[in-house]
Amino acid sequence: MDERLGTAAVAAASGYSVQQVRDLEAIGVLTPARRAANGYREFTARHVRDLRAYRNLAAAVGPVRARQALRDLRTLPRDRAAALIGSYHVALARERDDALAAQRALRTIRAEASVEAPPVPADSMTITELADALGVRASTLRFWEKVGLVTPDRVGTTRRYPLHAIRAARITAALRAAGYRIPDVQEAMAAIHRLRDVADPLAALAARIDAIAGRMLALLRAGNDLADIIDES
Repeated sequence: MDERLGTAAVAAASGYSVQQVRDLEAIGVLTPARRAANGYREFTARHVRDLRAYRNLAAAVGPVRARQALRDLRTLPRDRAAALIGSYHVALARERDDALAAQRALRTIRAEASVEAPPVPADSMTITELADALGVRASTLRFWEKVGLVTPDRVGTTRRYPLHAIRAARITAALRAAGYRIPDVQEAMAAIHRLRDVADPLAALAARIDAIAGRMLALLRAGNDLADIIDES
């Protein structure tokens, strides 16, 4: 029979507080503990394992998704439960790929800016041409203009995007693809517009890539524990 552990012992073994252990049991992250004759909870080593799995999974995908996953893994068919965890690995890999793509784009644009010739009218693009080149909708470019990220030249109702606006749109597209929110893009663009401060958004991307690596490692650490939970279900 598994050794019975009190709530305080489980808290000490898992690094959570006593109240957190109770809360996580109440919302289904932990399976319900047995109650002793005196009404106290009796946990087991499996509960400690589940808390360890939850901690690592929460570090990888966030606490809300981790809580739902721990509940789902106990009810889903084995193949779907395994696929759920696999989808987290895929999503993190995609996040990393997007961040690396943004990093490459920013480095390329910085290099282009250092050797760029004075612009001429033929270098400009229409909104349709630029949208097609970036793989976005024209309405997206109009929104970026509205929030101050891209500033085209206007001739009546016609927009023309000179080199500086094309570069701003390329950087914006790269950062959005990497998961940056509009306010974050605005902060990065403020630095990029000064050119000499391009290293700031590059440093932010490097930090993001490192953070994703940490989340990937947390998901790997959760792996064996999650596999055990799936096998027991």
